[in-house]
Amino acid sequence: MRKLHVEAEHTAQAAPAIVWALVSDVTTYPRWGPWSEAGYRRPGDASPGGPGAVYWLRSSRRYGLRRPVSVEKILHVEQGRRLAYTVIGGIPVRNYRAEVTLAPTAGGTRIRWAASWDRTLAGRLAGRSLRGVYPQIVADLARAAEKQAALVQG
Repeated sequence: MRKLHVEAEHTAQAAPAIVWALVSDVTTYPRWGPWSEAGYRRPGDASPGGPGAVYWLRSSRRYGLRRPVSVEKILHVEQGRRLAYTVIGGIPVRNYRAEVTLAPTAGGTRIRWAASWDRTLAGRLAGRSLRGVYPQIVADLARAAEKQAALVQG
């Protein structure tokens, strides 16, 4: 089955460690992204946000009468560089796998957030929303990192 794909990139004027602190702790996501609440259901094997961790994210946007909750599981972590996860519930996608990668640049960090999932009818409908929200998520993450960097320097 062919896959659907979405990705977004942005460069933050902040050190990779600052961006990583935001990406690697799901409890920070409501402070900078389109989520009203987030938390861990189960800690990771070696750390709270490590491989095996299961977490949830409640959308800040209403869809009908409800705010959807996505449940995700961390698959792989390369400290300070890469976080891979899969959706295990809450949004109608099958075999969804995403990666957030960070790369140092002159004076900042290049952020790339990419995902792919099966091309199903529900997956195509979800893809419309994801194509719009991914660039915003990455831009919001970059802004939050830049604010944090300014506080650290200031």
